[in-house]
Amino acid sequence: MEGRWEPMLWGRLHPSSGIVGEKRGDLEGRCIALGVTGSAAIYRSLDLARLLMRYGAVVRVVMTPAAAELVSPTLFEWATGMPAVTKMTGAIEHVSLARLCDAVLVAPASLDTMAEIVGYRASTPVSALAQEAAGLGKPVLLVPAMHLGMWRRASRLVEELEKQGFYVMRPVLEGEQAKYPPVELVAWWTEALLARGRDLEGLRVLVTAGPTREHIDPVRVITNPSTGKMGVSLALEAAWRGARVTLVHGPLCTGLPQGWQGYLDETVGVETAEEMRRAVLEKIRGTDVAFYAAAVADYRPSRASPGKVPTETGRLVLELEPTPKIVEEAVKAAPRAVHVGFAAETAGSDEELEARARAKLERYMLDAVAANNALEPGAAFASDTNRLIVVTWRGGREEIPRMPKRMVARRLLDIAARLHREGPRPRP
Repeated sequence: MEGRWEPMLWGRLHPSSGIVGEKRGDLEGRCIALGVTGSAAIYRSLDLARLLMRYGAVVRVVMTPAAAELVSPTLFEWATGMPAVTKMTGAIEHVSLARLCDAVLVAPASLDTMAEIVGYRASTPVSALAQEAAGLGKPVLLVPAMHLGMWRRASRLVEELEKQGFYVMRPVLEGEQAKYPPVELVAWWTEALLARGRDLEGLRVLVTAGPTREHIDPVRVITNPSTGKMGVSLALEAAWRGARVTLVHGPLCTGLPQGWQGYLDETVGVETAEEMRRAVLEKIRGTDVAFYAAAVADYRPSRASPGKVPTETGRLVLELEPTPKIVEEAVKAAPRAVHVGFAAETAGSDEELEARARAKLERYMLDAVAANNALEPGAAFASDTNRLIVVTWRGGREEIPRMPKRMVARRLLDIAARLHREGPRPRP
């Protein structure tokens, strides 16, 4: 079993191979050994295996005896197109898979299995695989799922696992359960770690996201179509990669599954531009990198009506005044940070888009500006994808082609991390 998987050969063997790479992702060409243990959450690993495949990975499933009693290995063979390993034989499957695969992902990871791994024991195919892979320097990722009391008992165990170099994704705490996180988040976390590792460890990152609302009266507002998807993608991607993240956001409509906020260090919800300004200036000090992805209203009514304006009023004339430029004040408050602005423009060409981005870069003394054309399909508000032209203060220009926003976020963070290493823009 030495060498790489041959996707074409595999494709001829099982129809499930047809979903590989169906969704664009950074797992293309990678092999992931998915360890499955005895937990009531095991059924979710079927969906996880399929999603990892859609992101481009080849998935091989390894099961503990307890897992094989809960869900038939045949189901995992259907899901992945390859037989599940359920016991250790003379073929020493755990050794072959550890050598062949790029990473081991244990999901769900039971308390029993985590204790085995941290204690250097290998009594099941899953724990043996994890030990062998760790010994070879391969990434081993664990996704615990158990009752809340057991999770509380596991805290020191998790600390020790992380000291030994294992990655542990915290469960979603709900009622009396430490629940298996939504598979979309598990797949994203896995993809981020395999693509970049924890390369942002030690960085403090501030992200703004979503729209703001400026009141005309208590029931009517001026706002925009921003959903916050780009900003939240930046925040989560940075957190997966080890940064300490604060997210300041307006009203969100990201479509992400419940529980994502728990993976950030701090979230601050606001409504108006002034509320966002105050929150950003409060949180900006000590920040290493700031992303201003929020679509902050540029204007607000100079005076909001204290009561609902009657519909019978007829024609209504509003006097608008400019809102404060948050990015301008934030740059002055934290001159040693890397500041990345965003520009949603309606440009007739990429040259015009770049020119507007450079004008904003210089006007606010930013380190970089990421510009998108709001008229372009797949790059407009509420889209799941984006395409950006990124300009930097040193004269650089990079284009991020249209791709899912989690992948756009990955590349934006790469640029920001490089700017941080090189040193921020000199400011008076």
